[in-house]
Amino acid sequence: MALDLRQLSFSRQILPAIAAIGLIVAVLFIAAGMPDRGLAEPQREPPRAPAALADEPRVAGSGVVEPASELVQIGSALSGLVTGLFVQPGDRVSPGQPLFTVDDRAVRAQLQEAEAAIAQARAAIAEAGSARATATRQLALYRSIDDPAAVSRAEVIRAEGDASAASERLGLAQAQLQAAQARADTLRTEIGRLTVRAPIAGEILAVNIRRGEFVSTQGGGNTQPYIEMGETSPLHVRIDIDEEQAPRVALGASATVSPRGAAERQVTARFVRAEPLIVPKRSLTNSAAERVDVRVLQVIYELPDTDGLFRVGQQVDAYIPARSGGAARSASAAK
Repeated sequence: MALDLRQLSFSRQILPAIAAIGLIVAVLFIAAGMPDRGLAEPQREPPRAPAALADEPRVAGSGVVEPASELVQIGSALSGLVTGLFVQPGDRVSPGQPLFTVDDRAVRAQLQEAEAAIAQARAAIAEAGSARATATRQLALYRSIDDPAAVSRAEVIRAEGDASAASERLGLAQAQLQAAQARADTLRTEIGRLTVRAPIAGEILAVNIRRGEFVSTQGGGNTQPYIEMGETSPLHVRIDIDEEQAPRVALGASATVSPRGAAERQVTARFVRAEPLIVPKRSLTNSAAERVDVRVLQVIYELPDTDGLFRVGQQVDAYIPARSGGAARSASAAK
């Protein structure tokens, strides 16, 4: 049976067909855009409270691992080229151990000039001292003669002038010697400052310079410290507690700490101290619900030896026992 196009009705046949096709396309489009609601293992294990605190009051916080000495950032007292680099990341150093040296050739040349000036001043002192001694003896000889006619008054005046001039030259030479010695001492101090030494015993954590690079006391474009070090035996962890939760923290109690993303590996950290100053939050967890416009109480804990589980700069999650309700209310009332 042939299809008679003249008998087709747009409103009764064609339009419903277009609507049906559009509905099918919309259903397929929506189905393709639906999110996958299948269950899958999380990319990292979320933090969870330890079993001992599962049913107890607790305060949660996040923090960063740091050296027990805090992070020591090493700079340079003087500008110049790095001529020697004696440490690498991971090295342990003792107090006063050289870390790197800055080119000291110009300062050593100035020291040689100062030492030459010292020798010249000492020679001038010897010459002035000898001249003063000769003039003093000559004057004493003139004054010891009883006969006024034997030595003219002019000779006596000239001898007095020679003795006075020799004394002045001796004083000037002594002053020049002191100035040259002071300059030499200053230059020796500068040479010592061109060797940067470890201020404390600890571990080298980062080295941001190389031999031949220029270090500047002005900083310039280099925003990193030249060397970072700290005492890593033991390690500390700095936990940030929201200021609203700070009154609930049981200061002095141990904390349960786990690395970020490894909640099953929990250790007990010993309380060290709580910082007296509430500071703006700097350690972020990147959570969508996280507030950054808050201030935090920083509590320091000492980590046990875990054979490399924690490293400086690593983020951690922590759970700290909370005060009992009565103690917290008493503390709030006392304020």
